[in-house]
This record gives sequence, C-alpha cells and structure tokens, in this order.
Amino acid sequence: MPARRQAIGDRIRAERLRQKLTQELLAERVGLDRKTINRVEQASHATSIDHLLLIADGLKVPLADLVR
Repeated sequence: MPARRQAIGDRIRAERLRQKLTQELLAERVGLDRKTINRVEQASHATSIDHLLLIADGLKVPLADLVR
C-alpha cells in the first residue's frame, strides 16, 4: 500500500509543478494547510478521500487521473 500511496503523491506533485503552483498556493486554493499537502505528496500518512477530492478539484483534474 505505501508504494501506491507514493505513486498518488508523485502524480499530485507532478501536476502541481506542471501548473507552477507551490504547496502553499494549492493549500490556499483547496482550504487545507501546506503541511497536509506535503504529507499527501510525501505519502507520510494515509489521507482521506475528501482531501484527495479537494486536491483534484484544486488542480482541476479528474480524481481518476491522480489515483490511476
């Protein structure tokens, strides 16, 4: 499971960087704190589906693209 979680975090980070967003800007956009975005990207803890949905919406990409 950690490898799959890391793959999701990697896709989130790649999309965020592609859009030239900092973790702070993405966090503000979705109503989370920067530490939460960092934890999701680093896969340092299991995140909720709610957080993944917020992040996908903030990045304007389908959730399926992040969790494929």
